[in-house]
Amino acid sequence: MKSTVKLTCLASLVGAFALSLTYGTALADGPETVAGPASDTNCFVPWTDQTKFYKYPKKDGPYRIALANGYIANTWRIQMIQTAKAYAAQPDVAAKLKEFKVVSTGEDVPAQISAINNFIDSGYDAIVVNAQNPTAFAPVIKRAKEAGVILVAFDNILDTQDAINVNVDQKGLGVLWANWLAKHLPDGGKILEVRGVAGTSVDTDRHNGIHETFGATGKKWEVVEVLGKWDDPTAQKATADAIAVHKKFDGITAQGGDTGVVQAMIDAKHPFVPFGGETENGFRKFCAKFAGEGLKCSSAGTGPAQVAVAIKTAIAALEGNVVPQSVKLPLAIVEDPNFKDGQDYFPDQSDNFFVGNSFPTCGINFSAQEIMGQSKENQ
Repeated sequence: MKSTVKLTCLASLVGAFALSLTYGTALADGPETVAGPASDTNCFVPWTDQTKFYKYPKKDGPYRIALANGYIANTWRIQMIQTAKAYAAQPDVAAKLKEFKVVSTGEDVPAQISAINNFIDSGYDAIVVNAQNPTAFAPVIKRAKEAGVILVAFDNILDTQDAINVNVDQKGLGVLWANWLAKHLPDGGKILEVRGVAGTSVDTDRHNGIHETFGATGKKWEVVEVLGKWDDPTAQKATADAIAVHKKFDGITAQGGDTGVVQAMIDAKHPFVPFGGETENGFRKFCAKFAGEGLKCSSAGTGPAQVAVAIKTAIAALEGNVVPQSVKLPLAIVEDPNFKDGQDYFPDQSDNFFVGNSFPTCGINFSAQEIMGQSKENQ
C-alpha cells in the first residue's frame, strides 16, 4: 500500500514537472503571432496596418507585475508613478494583482537593467518599463523572453519585437510643434528648442520630427538647443541662460518644463512668441492668459496615464488575450485660441499637473485628486 502511494505521488510530481516544463517552454518561445484584431479594439490600436498581433499562453492570476522606471526628477515622471499606483489600486485592477512593485533607478542605465533582472529572477509575471536607453536592453530582453516574463515598454520604448510597446507618435509630436511654428513664422526664424533627457527615444524622436519638418519648409531656421530634462526648474534656467546669450528668439518649442520656460521669458522681459509645447497645466494657464500678447500656443503631448494603458496591456497579455506588438495612443492636443477654463486647463490645480491625463478609449480617466493622493516613492 505504501509503495502504491509513493508511486502515485511520484507520478503526480513528474506530471506537474512536465507540465511546468511545457508551460515554461511555451512562454520562452514567446507569443504566438496571430491574426487581429486585438481583444479590445478601442484601446489596443495597432501602430500600423503592418503591426503584428500577439497571443501569449494564458496564465492564471492574480499576477505579480513590476514597474521599472528610470529617470524620476521631473513632474511628468512623478505623476506617472502616482498614476501607476492609482491604477493598480482600482478595485477591478487590484483584484487581478497579487503584487505591484515600483522601482525608479534614475539616469543610470545599468541600474535600470539590473532592476529588471532582479524582477525576472524574483519570478514576476510581467514588467512594465519606461526605458532609459532603447538600444541597451537587448540582453535583458532576451532573459525576460527565456524566463517567460512579459515586457511592456511605454513612453521611451524598446527597440525589439520581443516586447510590447505602448506609445504615442513622439516624432509626430515634434512635427506638430514645428508646423505650428512654421505657420506663425512663414519666413523662418530663430528658434529655441528646449530638449528633454538625452539618450531617450522620446527626446530623439521629438527632436528629429522638429528638424525634419523645419528642413522640409525650405525656409531659413536657426535652432538653438538646450537641455531642459522635461523639468520646470532645469528648463527655466536653461531658457534664462539662452536668452542672456542670444537676446531674442522668434519662436520656442519645448518638450516639457514649459511652465518654467515661459516664466524665464517673463523674468527676462522677453517678448512673447509662438510656442509649441507640452500639456502642463501651468503652461496652458500662461497660454490662455497671454495669448493676446503674442504667446500663441500649441499644447500637445502624452499624459502620464500611458503607464496605466501599459499595465492594462500586460494584464490582457497574461490573460491570453490578443494584443498588438505596438499599441498606438492618441495625443492630447489643444491650440490657440481654443484654451477653455475648466476643460483644457484648471486655474485651481497645480501648475505641475499634466492635463489630458486620460485615455477614454481604454476606460482610463483620473482626477487630479486620485493621482496626487499617491506617493512617488519606490514600493
